[in-house]
Amino acid sequence: MTKKFEDTVVLIAGAATGIGAATALAFAKEGATLVLTTHKKPADEVAAQCLELGAKAASTVLYDVAEEESSKSLVATIVERYGKLDVAFNNAGILPVTADLVDQTTEDFDWTIAADLRGVFFAMKYEILQMKAQGTGGSIINTSSVAGVIADPGMAPYVAAKHGVIGLSKAAALEVAKDGIRVNAISPGLVETPMTAGWLSQKFFQDWLPTWNSFGRPARPEEIAGIVLYLADPANTFTTGQNFLIDGAQTAH
Repeated sequence: MTKKFEDTVVLIAGAATGIGAATALAFAKEGATLVLTTHKKPADEVAAQCLELGAKAASTVLYDVAEEESSKSLVATIVERYGKLDVAFNNAGILPVTADLVDQTTEDFDWTIAADLRGVFFAMKYEILQMKAQGTGGSIINTSSVAGVIADPGMAPYVAAKHGVIGLSKAAALEVAKDGIRVNAISPGLVETPMTAGWLSQKFFQDWLPTWNSFGRPARPEEIAGIVLYLADPANTFTTGQNFLIDGAQTAH
């Protein structure tokens, strides 16, 4: 049986745990060739799981999302290994320092913007250049957040960055549609991952969760992966410039 992504080279940034890892495993089941990036420690365990599940290939690359040269080098490495780049899931990022705006430092702001917004700009720049050079189109999916469409107190730099990711995605989509390249954003609500474990362990969050969304719980990473595969699917050639909320109806009321 033909697998949906068996001729597809997929980049997943931030693939060690959480949404990135779950998405890598979902692509693996469909036969994709995967490049998995992390910042400090290679995602070797995830890569091994992907191969067991049916990935055509799965390799790891260390990647500093906040550095332009790192994005340029990453795309060059992918092309050297596999000859092309078809899908890019720009999912790497950080959680914010939690403090009122007046108590945020310049370093807090710059750190958040560098990782969560500037990094998406760098990534898209070199992904788009490669996809244009190939002349075969492609799909770019950027991870924003429910904080990209609403705001919560205590996280102004993060809210600004995630709003910016949606704006960058829409602007880029307008520029590259003629090249057959689709650019979309996804905006998850709270997802249960190692990154959010500290928040979820707090009594404040535990008391709030039952009323936060219609399910009364955080999302599981695999519940986010499905929309990424949908947006990567070449069958969806008319879907671009959109932001997809996956928030359990948090913003529906």
